[in-house]
Amino acid sequence: MHVALFLVALAAGVLAVVVVARWVDVPAPLLLVVAGVGASFLPFVPQVHLEPEVVLLGLLPPLLYSASISSSLSDFNAHRRVILALSVGAVLFTMAGVGVVVHELVPDITWPMAFALGAVVAPPDAVAATAIGRNIGLPRRIVTILEGESLFNDATALVALRTALLATGLSWYVGWDFLVAAGGGVLIGLVGFFVIAKLRHRITDPVLDVGLSFVIPFACFIAAEEIHASGVVAVVVAGLLLGHKSALLQTAQSRIAEQTNWRTIAFLLENTVFALIGLQAQWLFQDLADSDLSGGRIALICAATLLACIVLRIVWVYISRWMLVRPGPDPTTGRRPPIAETFLVGWAGMRGVVTLAAAFLIDEDTPHREVLLMAAFTVVAGTLLIQGLSLPMIARWLKVPSPDPLDDALARATLLQQASKAALDELDEMDYDDRAGVVDLIRQRLDQRNFAAWERLSTTADQESPAALYYRIRTEMLDAERRRILDIRKSGTVDSEVIADVLATLDIEESMLDSAEAERDESAAYGVRRWTTGDLCPDLEQYAVVDEEPATYCQACLDEGTQWVALRRCLECGNVACCDSSPKQHATRHFHEEQHPVMQSAEPGEDWRWCYVHHLTA
Repeated sequence: MHVALFLVALAAGVLAVVVVARWVDVPAPLLLVVAGVGASFLPFVPQVHLEPEVVLLGLLPPLLYSASISSSLSDFNAHRRVILALSVGAVLFTMAGVGVVVHELVPDITWPMAFALGAVVAPPDAVAATAIGRNIGLPRRIVTILEGESLFNDATALVALRTALLATGLSWYVGWDFLVAAGGGVLIGLVGFFVIAKLRHRITDPVLDVGLSFVIPFACFIAAEEIHASGVVAVVVAGLLLGHKSALLQTAQSRIAEQTNWRTIAFLLENTVFALIGLQAQWLFQDLADSDLSGGRIALICAATLLACIVLRIVWVYISRWMLVRPGPDPTTGRRPPIAETFLVGWAGMRGVVTLAAAFLIDEDTPHREVLLMAAFTVVAGTLLIQGLSLPMIARWLKVPSPDPLDDALARATLLQQASKAALDELDEMDYDDRAGVVDLIRQRLDQRNFAAWERLSTTADQESPAALYYRIRTEMLDAERRRILDIRKSGTVDSEVIADVLATLDIEESMLDSAEAERDESAAYGVRRWTTGDLCPDLEQYAVVDEEPATYCQACLDEGTQWVALRRCLECGNVACCDSSPKQHATRHFHEEQHPVMQSAEPGEDWRWCYVHHLTA
């Protein structure tokens, strides 16, 4: 009963701290660690010893699986060189550097134990980095790299730690052990993917499908560990492939249910993990009282370990950029990633619960074990507080642009229009007897969806778009419908299951409306902020909106015998060409040939502009 009461109190406390963090606009992981440290010294809070088995088997597999199924395999492949350089190279580089520092400060600590501590503190945490990165609006490229790195660096660190604990010194066995562990993990992950894929072809019940997904991470992790392979790699490989193929393997209801459930589970586990990290503080400080080393020497070891972790990562990031990765031009901007982004990748090296759990794997008879544990705790808390708190300020100081909602709106609109064209082409090839005018209704709904997507690019203030008007009217109508259904439920004349089914139908429609309206509000707010804060690039300021009749054709498409989707007008020479969702992308081709920087939509009712040079919309 006491354990159950503590777990309920822990969950309630975590939720309360998250609410406060959002209210004061502070990343929740940072506030949770601080709250956990403070709570650990309260007399009525029981001591919490975070056992490594609980973390490595109970928390790590679901957290890794949740992150991997929501990650993009395409994005991972696009950044695979830098991700591998960080998830393997940075971990081993940090492990070696920290090992040297610790051994020099405390010669009594053997080389294997020094390198073991290096392996413990080397891997950054996916949860901390991506949670803080998304909260402050880091570029998606950086978030993708951090997330991809953190999915695999735990495997490198745990294999290196196991080798250091078993070895009398470091040798070629580290590399061989890593290859065996990684290869076995990939094999188990592939087997798990193929087995689940076969099962999902036969499962249409969302409840069964989601229940199966709860088993996947634990099954893959345990199977891999049983053959002495990497359970981390197995879970990540299975999750990445299942997430990538979900559109082909699962029904729409199953995908929605799985995403909702795993998002909730990940939210609770991620935030609970940071609270648990803080709750370790009190007993760690108590154990230091029995240490043979002085308080000053312990403080020096902890500070030096923290500093080494921060500096070594930054050094490795720049080494890998110039010697290993050599990033090419970004496909969207045509430019190489700036040095500022490289520094942010190096600075966003917050450690998390895996570091603390791995530290507990060090044998209790190890000399100065309590100092090693405190060093690991210092690195976790220090990187979260120092780097986590300073990351927003550094991002602003370096002028690293955050994701642009207007760019997203443009990409979303062109993608939907391309999908609609494919649907209409399919419709033209179908045989049907349409006496009720169903096809006209389908075409009308496709047009409405596309129009609503393009309306999100509008930056006109104090003017309600048709989509916004539709949202306002329809939500009020849904409220009236719901009130009527609830009145009927009170009468008891209709079966409760029927009532629940109808209410669920209304909920689905309202949730779709809410999601679209939230995206529309974000785009509008960003557009207003861009205009009022002078965020426009010089080219967009130079080329004002032109008031001309909508274009009707792309001459280049007519000459080449292709079809356009939407039309764009060059504001330098007036050339009309097709958009990037068209087969030949003549507008972009015109920019590369003539270097005319700004184009404007030539579609009816649209006046947004796009700068090719600075990749900005207005």
